[in-house]
Amino acid sequence: MNAQVFQTPIDYLKGVGTARADVLKKELGIFVYEDLLKHYPFKYIDRTRFYKIRDINPDLPHVQVIARVTHKEVLGEKHTKRLIVHAMDDTGIMELAWFQGIKWADKSIAVGKAYIIFGKPGMFNGKTQMSHPEMEPYSTEAKKRMGNLTLQPGYNSTEKLKSFSLDSKGLQKLMANLLDQCLRDIRETLPLYIIQRFKLINRADAYRYIHFPENAQQLYEAQHRLKFEELFHIQLKLLKNKLIRTQKFKGNVFDKVGEYFNTFYEHKIPFPLTGAQKRVLKEIRIDTQRGVQMNRLLQGDVGSGKTVVALMTMLLAIDNGFQACIMAPTEILANQHFLSIQSLVGDGFVEVALLTGSTKKKERKVLHEKLLSGELKILIGTHALIEDAVQFQNLGLVVIDEQHRFGVEQRARLWKKNTIPPHVLVMTATPIPRTLAMTLYGDLDVSVIDELPAGRKPIETLHYYESQRLPMFGLIKREIALGRQVYIVYPLIQESEKLDLKNLMDGFDTISHEFPKPQYQVSIVHGKLKASEKDEEMQRFVKGETHIMVATTVIEVGVNVPNASVMVIENAERFGLSQLHQLRGRVGRGAEKSYCVLMSGNKLSREGKIRLETMVRTNNGFEISEIDLQLRGPGNIEGTQQSGVLDLKLADLAQDQELLMQARKVVEEIFAKDPQLALPENQILQSAFQTKNGGLSWDKIS
Repeated sequence: MNAQVFQTPIDYLKGVGTARADVLKKELGIFVYEDLLKHYPFKYIDRTRFYKIRDINPDLPHVQVIARVTHKEVLGEKHTKRLIVHAMDDTGIMELAWFQGIKWADKSIAVGKAYIIFGKPGMFNGKTQMSHPEMEPYSTEAKKRMGNLTLQPGYNSTEKLKSFSLDSKGLQKLMANLLDQCLRDIRETLPLYIIQRFKLINRADAYRYIHFPENAQQLYEAQHRLKFEELFHIQLKLLKNKLIRTQKFKGNVFDKVGEYFNTFYEHKIPFPLTGAQKRVLKEIRIDTQRGVQMNRLLQGDVGSGKTVVALMTMLLAIDNGFQACIMAPTEILANQHFLSIQSLVGDGFVEVALLTGSTKKKERKVLHEKLLSGELKILIGTHALIEDAVQFQNLGLVVIDEQHRFGVEQRARLWKKNTIPPHVLVMTATPIPRTLAMTLYGDLDVSVIDELPAGRKPIETLHYYESQRLPMFGLIKREIALGRQVYIVYPLIQESEKLDLKNLMDGFDTISHEFPKPQYQVSIVHGKLKASEKDEEMQRFVKGETHIMVATTVIEVGVNVPNASVMVIENAERFGLSQLHQLRGRVGRGAEKSYCVLMSGNKLSREGKIRLETMVRTNNGFEISEIDLQLRGPGNIEGTQQSGVLDLKLADLAQDQELLMQARKVVEEIFAKDPQLALPENQILQSAFQTKNGGLSWDKIS
């Protein structure tokens, strides 16, 4: 694509002008020609058929009619104003109605004139009616053009755009102007050998056919080509970044396994490592011996033993004369890491400290001194770790928990805490589908812990409808009688916090009534409580002083209570699959059998049904994440919005997995053969990095 032409402000396109340009920018984010070119149709409508009025029925999706306007009038006052038009052909009369843009429609429609009318038919008072149809004055040329345009593009528009005559039809006209003016300026971005190997059409044709296909085959070829290109360039950027990092940044060498690692492994580890944990440790060992900076993503379900792997990697760093740190997104999580690591290493083995926003000034001073002297080996904290005052003597390893909660700059600042950047181990308990991991974290090496430690029993998941509350209460009473504890979680949807708080308080009243004092003690935690009150309630539950914790989703990542054996999720249909899975992972942490009860309304949408059935059927986080991707699309999976990587206009990671694999494979082959993209046939790819389209504009630390 001739970058300069396509960076032309949209104001200069024929048919736009200042007022329309402003509304295009505000409503659709279209600032330059390229933005408009990539505003792809969201549907295609067959316009080859013309109906007679008597053959129209409201079940048809869209119809096209040639009819003459016989009457029009504006009815109603202010808020009930509408334009009613009667149109007639040789078989009958139909009514057309406008409730918005009345002035414009009234002005542009003339009584006595014939029109090509297109829209969704409906019935009103027993008559055929069409609301807000597209109207084009009839002529033999117009009819011929419509008849030839097998698939007419439908573009997303808004009410504001429509008031500037930029409905789907108006946008179609602008697109036609753009292609007339600039089609010859669309440059190729893929090498010829790739185009031939994958039988792709050229780029200019792809843009022409995606907007104005003459048949289904042309549309398929255009979509295939542009999707491949999108995925290919993302992989090209990610793998180029990875290559640059391995060439540019040397890594600290952890060449010995010493006293700390061995003592912990032989005497302190509370349970044998699983095969998956051993495999991941081996991958990390190989990484940290190569003299190249490690950047590894560690995926594993809640309870799969990621913390032990992280701790053993930190002990490896200490054995080689380095310090290590863990950065967690919240104080609760940082605290939890601190407590679990302290309990794993015991007293006097290795010095571990905690640094969060709550750490007192006096404690900080001591902590900073010990870090600089090298006496403090492991520091656990929130983003307080990235403050300039926090200086290490020799930082060799950074562990980042739930990385999607941190911005690129925050991570980059940790890199700069040593002259040779520390190794990075990123942990996530949100299972990420393979295709998403390849796109979001494509420049990281991925390790997966896919088995649970011995002795962990799978959680039994039950789905009860609103009408089945009694068995749920029965289960809770049985478990409390056995000395266990229970979570009851309510959804919190921000738009209706008042309503949600009411749900929570109503729920709390019901539970308090069903589980009266003094026999039962109930805690409550929600976002409106002060941090100190929240902590106090959490601590009461952790210590076993309360039997039931009624909460909003604040407990999704956080407290570890091995004694909790029941998780009840109210309005479970209002949660996404990943969130349900995360919540379920709060129980099943002890050796006892645990339950997750999904409570839902009696009426469920198709998606809601699939989500709850999936939860009952499987405990496998990766299988769940794949179904979640299919149901919700990649843009809604936690963390993807902030990444900027997933700015996919056309490709869909749920639907186009095979295409992504192909693109990834071919990019790997290219870099294996030509890491600098110096060969003549790859010059086209090299130049892609200089433009906005390709671009190493990302921070290297992504």
